Amino acid sequence: MSDTSRRKFLAVAGVGAAASAAALGTAGAAEAKPSLSRAKEPVLAIVDDPKKGTVRLLVGEREVVVHDRDLATRLLNAAGGK
Repeated sequence: MSDTSRRKFLAVAGVGAAASAAALGTAGAAEAKPSLSRAKEPVLAIVDDPKKGTVRLLVGEREVVVHDRDLATRLLNAAGGK
């Protein structure tokens, strides 16, 4: 993703990212346990392919790709996706 398009995306999606992060925090709170290696900065989650469970996480200058159908489904449900 180019710097320009990423900046535009982050500017537009800032509020959505905060809502998604908050929803993530409560969606699996009973099962999730904090790790010492967890992100220390804001994380933006993008669900690329819900059927495959592909979720891209933008963390600072890094991009992490996760394949987790349950996570993708919980994010879309929390965001009110169709």
